[in-house]
Amino acid sequence: MTTVSHWKVASDSVAANRRRGGEIRVTLSPRTVGCVSGFGGVLRLAAQEFISEHLHPYSEEFLHVISGQLEMAMDGTVVQLGPGESLFIPIGVRHRLVNTGAVPAEAVFHLSPLAPRPELGHVDTEPLPDPESSQPNVGRTR
Repeated sequence: MTTVSHWKVASDSVAANRRRGGEIRVTLSPRTVGCVSGFGGVLRLAAQEFISEHLHPYSEEFLHVISGQLEMAMDGTVVQLGPGESLFIPIGVRHRLVNTGAVPAEAVFHLSPLAPRPELGHVDTEPLPDPESSQPNVGRTR
């Protein structure tokens, strides 16, 4: 069997994106492995930390919780999620993710199809966390 190492990406080899809160690491993407149908990776949230509300105008999102307790607000509906549970977020649905537990949470995600251009993939619908702050994005409510 032939091993193709450029299709394998370790999450700690990818820089964390903290722009919307939490720690998001896109491991499989057009940039990292040359895929053309979507992208995915892992996200980590400290206790009470959140990912700010946004929507994807071109992509569906699939989220699977590995550890911790998460709460996803989707267009005003709140969904509680725990380890082993998955959630589907349809195209165009506003969503905001919060770690409601006392310990860190981890999940994997996948979005597909790709937006026509990367900058069109996310639409922020609430102010982003302060990029100058060294503190996690916690304790703020909408």
